[in-house]
Amino acid sequence: MKRLILTLWIYFCCFSFSYAQTPDEKIAEAMNNSDWFALDSLYRSEPKDSMSQFLEIFSRCLIGNRLNRPDVSIPAFAELFDTQSENLDLGNLLNSSMMFAMDLSRIGDNKAAVKMLSSILSSIRTHLDSATIAGIQQYINQYEALSEYNPYKITFENSSGTVPFEIVPLDSQKNKSVLIHLRNTSINGIDADVTFDTGAGVNIISESLALKYNLIPLDALTTVGGFAGIQNGSYAIAKELKIGDMIVADVPFYVINISTNNDEADKYVEYFNIVVGSELMLQLKDLTLDFVNNKITVPSVAPKRSQASPNICFSSHMNLLGKVIVQENPVLMNIDTGDASYGSLGCGFFENNKEYIITHSKLDTIRTAGVGGVQISESYRVPNIPIVFGNEQVIVPEVVVKTGDAADAVVEYEGNLGLKSLMLFGKVRFNLVDFILTTSK
Repeated sequence: MKRLILTLWIYFCCFSFSYAQTPDEKIAEAMNNSDWFALDSLYRSEPKDSMSQFLEIFSRCLIGNRLNRPDVSIPAFAELFDTQSENLDLGNLLNSSMMFAMDLSRIGDNKAAVKMLSSILSSIRTHLDSATIAGIQQYINQYEALSEYNPYKITFENSSGTVPFEIVPLDSQKNKSVLIHLRNTSINGIDADVTFDTGAGVNIISESLALKYNLIPLDALTTVGGFAGIQNGSYAIAKELKIGDMIVADVPFYVINISTNNDEADKYVEYFNIVVGSELMLQLKDLTLDFVNNKITVPSVAPKRSQASPNICFSSHMNLLGKVIVQENPVLMNIDTGDASYGSLGCGFFENNKEYIITHSKLDTIRTAGVGGVQISESYRVPNIPIVFGNEQVIVPEVVVKTGDAADAVVEYEGNLGLKSLMLFGKVRFNLVDFILTTSK
């Protein structure tokens, strides 16, 4: 999905802020900066009658979508389209429709997602180019295919679910890269070696393994994007995914070729032949990565939502983003167990800490592989960086800091917090009801 830009209100950002901002100006600024934590805080604290009707409704739409509150966003989107359609330009109408459909699908109402998105497409088709129409139709086809199933119905064998995992070396080189592979796992009754990747917004399987595990092909195409490009594929259903002592029914997978066309990078493709990520996590609702005992635990009864302030959110591509303090710099990072290193930071962090980085580390050339290809960038390997994440502080032995131009910076987040950094904590808990992450040693 394209990054949402609130074009109707972006002029607020051009004002001088030497005066007290109105609630509408503060809310618009939070939206334009994709600062969902600030938006949530403002919506809670500002009097509702001090907000314009449009921004009051749109705030609920965005807060619900980015902080996993479909019970908030779904009625808000319906109200937005019913009462505020004249205030939505074409871009915002499209983005709002896609978020609305996403949230309907999250609660299993794929038929409603198809009906709504089809209606919107029909009403604006003449204003769209063929590529945009094809992209929207692709999502309609996916939701329509899913409407014949009951995705993510979870059965617990015990009072809580337990999934053992293994930390698997990715290479024998000095970097000692690692991944999480789930154990006691099967697909349609056949043992499977599954990579657990919190940075993956969708479940992925290779074409050959989709056949081996008897996935049901669906009449829908898919597109998976990465930092180095995109891959087109198909859509399929696994009737049963068994992870530990839990059974998950009707699990959707993107069936794609994940090779990068780089001989060196493709040596590691087999480690990512089957990937489950944040989409599955969202349905599990509350899970703890226990790096002391190498297991994931999931309560059979999820916690009820509280009024606590969130510290994680979704990006537009379903990345789980978290608040991290890196060497006293507050940054928003992608929480990514599929990043087999300690992680990386972008050029914004480099510019803010240039003198320290240059004097404490050496310039290197880093190659990073992902969906669509390989990215090569000049970077510094900065040693012994303190970070605060969740409830704890640790010293990360090494973080890659990229020096690219500002134009290359990731818009929605400022870096990746990789698996090796997460392993420095004893436990990492994802409460995906309140959208709060906590850590403990």
